[in-house]
Amino acid sequence: MRGKRGIAAGAAIVLLCTLLAACSGNSQNEGASSAPSGGASSSADSGLKPVELVWYYPQWATYPDLKEVEAEVNKITQEKINATIRMMPTDGGSYEQKLNTMVAANENFDIAWTSFWMFNYAQNARRGAFAEIGSLLDEYGPELKATFPDMVWDALKVDGEIYGVLNYQTITNKEGFLIQKRFADKYNLDTSAIKTIRDIEPFLQQIKDNEPDIVPFALTRAGNFENMKTTYNNLEFISNEALVGIYRGDAETKVIDVVQSPEYKEYLTLMHDWYAKGLINPDAPTVKALDDRKKTGQLAVTFHNVLKPGREVEEQLASGGQEIVTVPTSEPFVGTNTIIQSMQAISKTSKNPERALMFLNLLNTDKELLNLICYGIEGKHYTRISDNTVKLIDNSGYSPNQTWVFGNGFLADLQEGQTEEVREATLKENNEAQASPILGFTFDPEPVQTEIANIQAVNDEFGPPLNTGATEVETTLAEYIAKRQKAGIDKVVAEVQRQLDEWKSKTQK
Repeated sequence: MRGKRGIAAGAAIVLLCTLLAACSGNSQNEGASSAPSGGASSSADSGLKPVELVWYYPQWATYPDLKEVEAEVNKITQEKINATIRMMPTDGGSYEQKLNTMVAANENFDIAWTSFWMFNYAQNARRGAFAEIGSLLDEYGPELKATFPDMVWDALKVDGEIYGVLNYQTITNKEGFLIQKRFADKYNLDTSAIKTIRDIEPFLQQIKDNEPDIVPFALTRAGNFENMKTTYNNLEFISNEALVGIYRGDAETKVIDVVQSPEYKEYLTLMHDWYAKGLINPDAPTVKALDDRKKTGQLAVTFHNVLKPGREVEEQLASGGQEIVTVPTSEPFVGTNTIIQSMQAISKTSKNPERALMFLNLLNTDKELLNLICYGIEGKHYTRISDNTVKLIDNSGYSPNQTWVFGNGFLADLQEGQTEEVREATLKENNEAQASPILGFTFDPEPVQTEIANIQAVNDEFGPPLNTGATEVETTLAEYIAKRQKAGIDKVVAEVQRQLDEWKSKTQK
């Protein structure tokens, strides 16, 4: 990613154009003939034959009104692209396993949600699960192509080809603290003085000394180094599983074992000091989530790697209504994995890939359709409180509240409490954030799968007690490093370096 294109023009196209206005020519797929160019004609006079598209995506609850919403969705899609959509929400806990099984069995479906962190985008593209769509965008997704900055399309490339459509939202990382405002006010915390991780310690000690029922600094067994890495000298992970990466300021982009870096040791030493002082929850090495304590306002300070505009409102809702102050410790940054967090991909088994892309084009450019899928039916699942703001109806039969799974979050209506100013600030941050020097590179772990599996077993053994500060550092870290080396970390580092050098030779001439 080198150029950063403003998206104002794209946004205008999104709002003013329709899908079929730019589609022309004939598809070789019998069911996906293009509409003639010209005006916004309906599918009835476009020559499109009727098709059904099956769409899988993760969802963490079930909703009895899904079929009613689906029927309304199909009124729009039948009129505009002569397609019906079979919406297939799948439990988030089993989504990846189900989709992997379907791909292995070569099952027919059309669209699936994918990410770098679940149902892995790059791995599935490389194993032939997804259809290549870059060559189809001009004809079947022209407005969609114009919607995103060039850096987004660069990040979506796998070995030079595009296989996914981004669900556009914040694409940056900005690390820092989330602090309950009531405690910041009570102890006169000067947030402007917090520039590094260590600067928060006196405040944490005040919480420890005066608030016996409150956790000063909350951690789960995963620890927080992956979130704090930018604050520690601009480290960037390439493989989260193996914990290898680069220094962003290194012109040679030398791949390192992050566990052997001085920054990691510095982090461990600080966490051990805080744990010994009682500033970290004692159960940190074993607990997987702190949602229950967060909802009751028991966590004074946490750390997050996505301090996007509006994060305070989201965190307040998740923190029992307690107001939250955000304090960044790094500047906004864009990397491949900050972008490819939520996407749709077209299955290689789809019988109508062109029509599937037309649907994704429509989903990301037609506000009525996107609102319907995100929020349901007006008057039944939400009420409108202004031209572009809605209020969800409590206990309705459809409330997935996951715009980030479906489509362009900058196109959908705002929810009550969200502001247009925050949306504009997020777009501005997306366009102006510092870019990774290796944007678009995705590591293929296949050649070292055995080594990575062995390394992950070692990480699971040593990571939780070390990363949460629950064990001494010198001896345990040395043992951790030795066991990672025995598991094959040097071979993984060499393979990542080989792939990165090969990618650079092809893309950065």
